[in-house]
Amino acid sequence: MTKSPSTLGIILFIATMIVFFVVYTFFSGINYFDISLKANAFVLPILYAGAAFWSVKLYWNNHRVVSFKEAFKRAFVPMFIGGILSIFSIYAFLNFADTDAKKLLNYQYVQRQKSELDTEYTSARKILKHQKDIDELDQKYKERLESFTPEAVKGKDMLTASHFSGYFAAILIFYVVLSVFFGAFFRTRTIYQPEEENQA
Repeated sequence: MTKSPSTLGIILFIATMIVFFVVYTFFSGINYFDISLKANAFVLPILYAGAAFWSVKLYWNNHRVVSFKEAFKRAFVPMFIGGILSIFSIYAFLNFADTDAKKLLNYQYVQRQKSELDTEYTSARKILKHQKDIDELDQKYKERLESFTPEAVKGKDMLTASHFSGYFAAILIFYVVLSVFFGAFFRTRTIYQPEEENQA
């Protein structure tokens, strides 16, 4: 049963939601956005790469011939199913089940951007020597600060359907690249097929 790419995709979806709810349950405080970002950057890619490898390896172990197309499919399908189900589920949860969590993520996202702006400004100001350059930097900094006023950030939403679509489009690139790699790596078994058939 677990040899089916679709079944592995469902398992991957469940694992993704477990990661999401672990972060949501235990870390939904002042570092919620940062920890969510780290989970998406480090934990989930390893989880998805491992599932894709396992999917192809199971097929590779039981077939004498593995084409690039089959290996690509075996890697891509579990990740696609797990990813798209996760995206829909997380979107629905944040937009309909717990809108406070969504507000917190949006708030911390804006604060992180402001913190990065402040860090860049401070670092740049330290290395500038001419007053003209410093004045120009100060002016640009003040202009960018206006985008962080309460009026400017009111209603700013990074968790809309269009944003989620953009996130998933970026994730798809990762799925495709990884699947191409596994497809190229595991297809080498087809080299021995003609020789084996001639000897039979």
